[in-house]
Amino acid sequence: MKVGGTMVVFDLRFRWPWVLLGVVLVNCVWVTFVKNLVADGSGLAFDDGHPTAYFWVHLTLAVVSFVLGTVVGVIGLRGLRALRRTS
Repeated sequence: MKVGGTMVVFDLRFRWPWVLLGVVLVNCVWVTFVKNLVADGSGLAFDDGHPTAYFWVHLTLAVVSFVLGTVVGVIGLRGLRALRRTS
């Protein structure tokens, strides 16, 4: 990866790719959270059928967290592939 014209090399050794892939598994909780948020009947997420600020804030948090977790998982997968190629 190039940053400001300088080549940056990431060195993921030993267990780190597995740790990063583990983050993806933990990140799957957000799928359940969004399902529960959409099905909320307590009045927090929806007011007369319209989404509330609570809904939008929590949906944004879940989506951003899921995207970042996916990026971390891709980095872990690439690190695991590189580790297997070198050993």
